[in-house]
Amino acid sequence: MKDIRRIVIVAAVLVLAGYLLACSGSNLRRSTGEYVDDKMIGATVKTDLAADPITKATQIEVEVFKGVVQLSGFVDSKEAQTRAGDIARKVKGVVDVKNNTLLRTQQP
Repeated sequence: MKDIRRIVIVAAVLVLAGYLLACSGSNLRRSTGEYVDDKMIGATVKTDLAADPITKATQIEVEVFKGVVQLSGFVDSKEAQTRAGDIARKVKGVVDVKNNTLLRTQQP
């Protein structure tokens, strides 16, 4: 009886450990919590960019991985480029900002 009980306990611990490991992240993967956090950060950055009169949120793409925000796209002015980075940095949970936006050149 004690052996069966011990086997059941060990099996339960192994199953629980498997579930916990499946939800954990790595350098290349996010945990479930990190994924949710990144989605919230991205939504907040996009909302803040849309609310700002200088930046045009439709011109800027926002991607987030483990709290690092990457901005890309074309902006109309250096001010909008700088402002987009500043807005992203102020969002709670942002670890770093990679501002890869490019300044749109004026056509003659």
